[in-house]
Amino acid sequence: MIPVLLADDETLIRSAMAALLDLEDDLEVVTHVDSGEELLTAWRARIADDEAVAVAVIDLQMPGLDGIDTAIEILSLTPGAGILIVTSHGRPGYLKRALTAGVRGFLPKTASAATLAEVIRTVHNGGRHVDPQLAAEAISAGDTILTAREADVLEFAIDGASVDEIAKRAHLSPGTARNYLSSAMAKLGASNRYEAALKARNHGWI
Repeated sequence: MIPVLLADDETLIRSAMAALLDLEDDLEVVTHVDSGEELLTAWRARIADDEAVAVAVIDLQMPGLDGIDTAIEILSLTPGAGILIVTSHGRPGYLKRALTAGVRGFLPKTASAATLAEVIRTVHNGGRHVDPQLAAEAISAGDTILTAREADVLEFAIDGASVDEIAKRAHLSPGTARNYLSSAMAKLGASNRYEAALKARNHGWI
């Protein structure tokens, strides 16, 4: 059996993934939690108990530690661990950051349950899988100059949202969101957050 640990702050999606994966004869979801912090706690507990190596399936965007930061922490504890990021936000910058960190799987949430299960097996066996469309977009977009959080706030700014609304969507304080927006605007040479968001969108960074 391949032990699987899930982290996703969307309860319905997480529960559905857990139920579908448990239908597979060779997969066992040993825990599913709603934050990166909780996943790290569960991962450390397995290390302490000397349990079999597991595959971590992590949502990219969560409050607190995001999926890639969580993956980095896991890899610091267990180098070479099998980690799969699932996301509804397949921006090129995220994919490149994940691969650089050592994540071996990157999959959109639109993938089928059968594909998810197969990629978990691939990652468990030491292989890699990146969704082909996301990979093509990453190659065409080039290297982003934005951090992941700067890209987050710009994506939420594209529809003209207020700073307070952007902060709420990004799970940040208004002051922190404003700082990320200012930094992104400076990098992009934009006079306002909407202009910065449009420039980032045109580059394929959000």
